[in-house]
Amino acid sequence: MIDDYERFELIINDQVVKTPVAIASMAGVVDAAYVLERADHIGAAFIGGYSIDQATLDASRMLAEEGRTEFLYDDPLEELVHQRDLFRDSGVVTGMNLRGSTPEAYHDAAEALGDGIVYEIDAHCRQTPIINTGCGEYLLKHLSRLEEMIKALKSADVTISVKIRAGVSGDDRLLARRIWEAGADILHIDLMDDGYQKIRQIRNICPITLIANNSINTYNRMMEMFSHGADMVSVARRSDIRTLSGLDAAISRYADEAGWYNAPKQLCRGGDIRALTFCCMPVKSCPLLPALDKIGMSKEDFQILKLEAVKNTPLSEGRTTCFGSLAWCCKISVPCMFRNMTLEAAGISGKDYMRYKHRLADTIMDRIFNESPEDVTV
Repeated sequence: MIDDYERFELIINDQVVKTPVAIASMAGVVDAAYVLERADHIGAAFIGGYSIDQATLDASRMLAEEGRTEFLYDDPLEELVHQRDLFRDSGVVTGMNLRGSTPEAYHDAAEALGDGIVYEIDAHCRQTPIINTGCGEYLLKHLSRLEEMIKALKSADVTISVKIRAGVSGDDRLLARRIWEAGADILHIDLMDDGYQKIRQIRNICPITLIANNSINTYNRMMEMFSHGADMVSVARRSDIRTLSGLDAAISRYADEAGWYNAPKQLCRGGDIRALTFCCMPVKSCPLLPALDKIGMSKEDFQILKLEAVKNTPLSEGRTTCFGSLAWCCKISVPCMFRNMTLEAAGISGKDYMRYKHRLADTIMDRIFNESPEDVTV
């Protein structure tokens, strides 16, 4: 029996995520009761949005008077403590989508609720009363203010998500980079009319945990996101039990068969930066060379990095492969007689091979984003 960590190797807020399918917040709809009805088929949920200070509460009341469904409480933090407690023993990573007009409002929430939840800054709401408080989409065009809110939460040593709407800030790559560098742990992206290209673009600029959102309610759509850099997908309006259970079952089956549920496509086939794990030695003209230029890594350093990373692992095997090591071999779905002969001789299954490639990809990503020059422009 494969356990959840072995299947997905995904941890958020020190909690194993049992499936990379999440529920996204919908104001006035998604609370603990809504989530718990669906808990068997999700790994995480973001309840809310909840307004947490006077300015955003007044804005929410204005929206409610206009007929929009909102969560409204005299003491929102007291209600959030209650909502948090309902998730105890649920097995669902709990996130709360919060609307605050000041950094202090977020810090006060963290002081009241503790570190057992993920704090999601709402930089997504496009309702005018909310924007006028300095929250929602306002933050996508005032990045310094968003950074202040991230840092206020970070000072409380909690896990931070930022929910954004693609195409609003003017430069989503810059936005993602600044969110990551300010200290956020998760970027939750409403893709709007953008597709997997936006996920790939953001994956290539920062190593933050990515959740793709908006109309991801089929297996094919989910796999597009995973193969271009998403770590999770989230569902809002289509978060019925049938849809969620179908997505959960499908990705669990795939993970059990493939070994790496969100493995990228190969770089030469449009894959994101993680696909460097599948690239051969840089000896010919191909997409690898411009990719290395963009991350500021020489061909020689790339060779040294991969060979050192696979030392004392099964990927160091492969005398009969094209370049003498499985470090340089392609994705298991790509036919290769020499790779397969090596795997068979070493007793390595295709599933385990992909897991080793996943480890190699993590090492490469760590080198790129934690040790390389600041301006990564893949």
